[in-house]
Amino acid sequence: MNRTWNGAAGKASPERLVGLGFRYWLNGFRNGDISSWEKAWCAYSSALGAAKARSVVTDLSCWVRAINRHARRDLETSAVDCAGFCRDECIAIEMISACQHNACPAMRACAFALLGCSMIEDVVQGAESFAATMRGADQILPPSFSHASPLLAMSPASSLRQ
Repeated sequence: MNRTWNGAAGKASPERLVGLGFRYWLNGFRNGDISSWEKAWCAYSSALGAAKARSVVTDLSCWVRAINRHARRDLETSAVDCAGFCRDECIAIEMISACQHNACPAMRACAFALLGCSMIEDVVQGAESFAATMRGADQILPPSFSHASPLLAMSPASSLRQ
């Protein structure tokens, strides 16, 4: 499943920023190439200005680092230049939306779906900080997306036993 979100007047929407930030930052951790993180910085600083982007990208980094560290399955991201988002990117977007709208069960379900295990507390804390910082930068995601429920119902692919 691949979803596309567009911002008004060419400006990245909050959900697009979250999805691209997740994609770029996770790819940076995977390949060690700083250009992935530079792409994230460019997306956020273009949308928010450098001053606001600094704190938002710091919290993005902490959240994605926690996901990368605790995931017990291979996370998927779309190609860098893809306009849409894959399942894991959609779940990441949904997680931040759920945080911003105080939907704790949905947010925790997203964390579990991303990680493929129950050790979610670091990721939950990172998501809450990132969601609050996004809100402080006037980047509020819409309430829960209707397409996320089927995504969360799918078991994450994993060869590891819990």
